[in-house]
Amino acid sequence: MTTVGIIGAGKLGSTLARLSTDAGHRTLVAGSGELGTLPLILSVMAPAATAMRAIDVAREADIVILALPLGRIGELPAAQMSGKTVVDALNYWPQTDGVIPEFEDGAASSPAVARTLPESRVVKALSHLGYHELQDDARPAGAADRRAIAIAGDDLDSVAEVAALVDSLGFDPVVVGRLDEGSLFGPGTDAFGVSLTAEELSRRVDARRASLAGDSRRG
Repeated sequence: MTTVGIIGAGKLGSTLARLSTDAGHRTLVAGSGELGTLPLILSVMAPAATAMRAIDVAREADIVILALPLGRIGELPAAQMSGKTVVDALNYWPQTDGVIPEFEDGAASSPAVARTLPESRVVKALSHLGYHELQDDARPAGAADRRAIAIAGDDLDSVAEVAALVDSLGFDPVVVGRLDEGSLFGPGTDAFGVSLTAEELSRRVDARRASLAGDSRRG
């Protein structure tokens, strides 16, 4: 049994907590600051999950999923995540993050997360579907209508670990490439916000990659 830690207890974090507990993982969830009403929220959204402070989630989890606003990554307990696989499920939203010039041109967020967590192995995943799709579209392995989740990362062992987690949550993992290639399925792409099969997702990511390569050659 894997211990999955989720930092962020909003709609995405709560949905991932439910999927994780349904998959049989020990699941720890942290919100912002002290516990507050988090135990009550989890008792409704993910009754089998355990509420903890972020520093304790980071310390105890085998794998940590970031589901908090991108603008708050500076608050993460980096030391406690040293040597661990960290899943970047974040996207840049100026409405909640404020304007961050680094991401205004569509740059991938994961390299910034990796710089914030230099001793962790950051993998981009669980970021291109909304919580409704994650909640409604999870299926057992082999289901004809199973949907897919894209994954990007530089450490092959961590990518494999995240792929196994994604599979356990009810989705086919599609490994896209390096960490900075998470932008291939980020906001504004044809792969973002659409529930797709593994074949369809791979096709859209490949088309985006080819389009960017063509733009680069023309430039």
